[in-house]
Amino acid sequence: MSAKPIDGISDSQKWMILLSVSLSAFLLYLLAPVLMPFFTAALLAYLGDPIADWLQKKLNTKVSANFSRPIAVTLVFIFLFGFLTIIILLVLPLLGQQLIYLTSNIPIYLDYIQNHIIPDVAQYLGLDSSVFDFQLVKQLFTDNYVQAGGIISQFMSSIASSSFTFLAWVANLVLIPVITFYLLRDWDVLMSRIDELIPRKNQPIIRQLAKQSDEVLSSFLRGQFIVMLALGAVYSTGLWFIDLKLALLIGMLAGLVSFVPYLGFIVGIVAASIAMLFQTHDVMQLIPVMIVFSIGQMLEGMLLTPVLVGDKIGLHPVAVIFAVLAGGQLFGFVGILLALPVAAVLVVLMRHFHKQYLSSAIFNNAS
Repeated sequence: MSAKPIDGISDSQKWMILLSVSLSAFLLYLLAPVLMPFFTAALLAYLGDPIADWLQKKLNTKVSANFSRPIAVTLVFIFLFGFLTIIILLVLPLLGQQLIYLTSNIPIYLDYIQNHIIPDVAQYLGLDSSVFDFQLVKQLFTDNYVQAGGIISQFMSSIASSSFTFLAWVANLVLIPVITFYLLRDWDVLMSRIDELIPRKNQPIIRQLAKQSDEVLSSFLRGQFIVMLALGAVYSTGLWFIDLKLALLIGMLAGLVSFVPYLGFIVGIVAASIAMLFQTHDVMQLIPVMIVFSIGQMLEGMLLTPVLVGDKIGLHPVAVIFAVLAGGQLFGFVGILLALPVAAVLVVLMRHFHKQYLSSAIFNNAS
């Protein structure tokens, strides 16, 4: 069965829709700093709504329907922000310590490269080590490192000196859980209100496209997010077990970029191997690193991705990277939050118009 076109729209209505979309994008650009807590809360509410719906169904048999949704939302809210609080209180300080350890040891790493790695490579290649002008590279890196440290210090001092900026930052942190709770409580009501505004003539096809967009987005956001966290935990635990001092930093980095197939594995194993060599100066210590990432890769391919994500994503890794970078470039952090939802909707619309094209007279006559 061919896809039904969205017809019945006059040229003036099409121009009105285009104008409305353009004005909305312009307002989004202007209001991006203010909208950050709202879009963050909407994302958290979207992630927690299926769990709240499941709990609500379970509670309907035990408590009144008037109380089942608030109780379910409260439980999900406590779990969600309890989990985030644990990450902030436990993981972030450890990451900060490892970042301090890394930055403080950068001069030692540079000296080791200059005094050991470059002479060994030059000897292996039969070259004079003086052809490698590493001193210039070291000087450039040191200058940029000092400049970067100055920028960070200046940024932190500007935040501390500006009471308005600090208060705005605190207000956003406070607003996010408040808005999340209300959105999570009224999510189904909001969706039904939006559904009521859809023109009756186009309601079936719009509902179908919305359902497909939700499937793509939920598969990626909910499933892939859990996969990223699980891989970060597996890599960090494994690297910690083999006594790598930057275990948490490298493990979480590998998990974070694992939404691109094999990228997390490649980035993680390269970074962990370099860190292990600098730490132990023993090539044999690379074997445990390879074992850790091989186990993580097998878990991802055979268990995590098939069970949690499946084959409904439909978002090409390159499209995901481009969407995130383009959203951040255009609208900052708000654009990053909106990138994947917009990309998921665009993928569904492109599939719909592709089906229309294949069933159109233009394609059939051409063939």
